[in-house]
Amino acid sequence: MQQGEEHTLVKARTYAAVYAALLVLTAVTIAVARMHLGQFSVLGALVIASIKASLVLLWFMHLKYENKLFMIMFVVAVAFLTIAIGVTFLDIAYR
Repeated sequence: MQQGEEHTLVKARTYAAVYAALLVLTAVTIAVARMHLGQFSVLGALVIASIKASLVLLWFMHLKYENKLFMIMFVVAVAFLTIAIGVTFLDIAYR
């Protein structure tokens, strides 16, 4: 460990709240899958999955407490992924 490194202590209550949110979002994912929303089913599933992935990255992988550069890199990566998926959906929609 290098000198000057700080570790952020996260309360167990925070982890429990994030875990509960992940469980609720999993239930919402199952509910949305059973709703048969047509072309919006995939979009709904992707949005919920993105929220769940963000929760895991931010709290369980401690991205929230890292240097802001890591957060910027995360946001840029998500933006490019969103653009790539959006272009794919547009391509399929206009065939």
